[in-house]
Amino acid sequence: MSTMRAFRLAFLLLMALLPSIASAAAPATWKPPAGTTEFPLWPDGKVMAPPKLKGPEQVSETVSKASGEHWMMLQNVAVPTLTVFPAKGLPNGTAVMVVPGGGYNVLAMDLEGSEICDWLTAQGITCALLKYRVPASGPNWDRQCNCRDIPAVPMALQDAQRAMGLLRAQAARWRIDPQRLGVIGFSAGGHVVAGLSTHAQRSYAALDAADAQSSRPDFAMVMYSGHLWAGHGKGLSLVKDIVVDDTVPPTFIAQATDDPTDDVRESLAYYQALIDAGVPVEMHLFARGGHAFGVRMKDAPVAAWTGLAERWMQDIGMLPKRPL
Repeated sequence: MSTMRAFRLAFLLLMALLPSIASAAAPATWKPPAGTTEFPLWPDGKVMAPPKLKGPEQVSETVSKASGEHWMMLQNVAVPTLTVFPAKGLPNGTAVMVVPGGGYNVLAMDLEGSEICDWLTAQGITCALLKYRVPASGPNWDRQCNCRDIPAVPMALQDAQRAMGLLRAQAARWRIDPQRLGVIGFSAGGHVVAGLSTHAQRSYAALDAADAQSSRPDFAMVMYSGHLWAGHGKGLSLVKDIVVDDTVPPTFIAQATDDPTDDVRESLAYYQALIDAGVPVEMHLFARGGHAFGVRMKDAPVAAWTGLAERWMQDIGMLPKRPL
């Protein structure tokens, strides 16, 4: 074979392989499941602040050191979105926004996101999954300086407030009651939920009619949250950015006492503050369950939390009561 012919064959082979090589090299990002609707939270160019991106938006699978669970880790979110999962069967008018955790650095989009929506939609609830800006969009541990970092702009809270306003403004579109709009957050997402519940005012300048809607939920669920307890030597005091009064909505709290990531006093401190303010609150602590159990752990008492949450939502009038 001549040198020129060999070169031509090699070139043609390279051209044929380029699409698959590019596809393999391109970082995959999170895609909404079929049958859902994703839309951006902010008008083009109106996102309040960019996160400290360390690359393109992409997902990878990771294993939790605490629970051993494999979960989808979404990194470098510059364009926050909301994805609406329609209720299965006949919608009952209640909606819940899901705020995944990830230490304010990544997002657990399946373990504490789409899997939670699957549970909620099976109850006739419309689910809205929040993809908020990361990294460093709330109180976090910066590994580069080995120090605690509190961003000047509370990006995750801004995204959550914007999302709540949009859901209320678009209530007719999603067939939901704007006065039956709840929120559930996990780990760092629990801190977002506490922020939503305790901040009456927006943390950004209003942009449009959606921002005239209340950003406070009608009910809230805080799951194994971090960033709530002031720390050792301060009793059960809350951190300074969470100030509880009697306008906080009814709240459900759950955590495992063997959680190696977030001390159970995170939940206890928030519970105590809610009790002191006269806020209706229900808390469940489990001896075993670790951190980031989501809805996966089936062999421990902590698996009962979903049934307890359903019963609680019925008790506060957010779910229809089932016949005995």
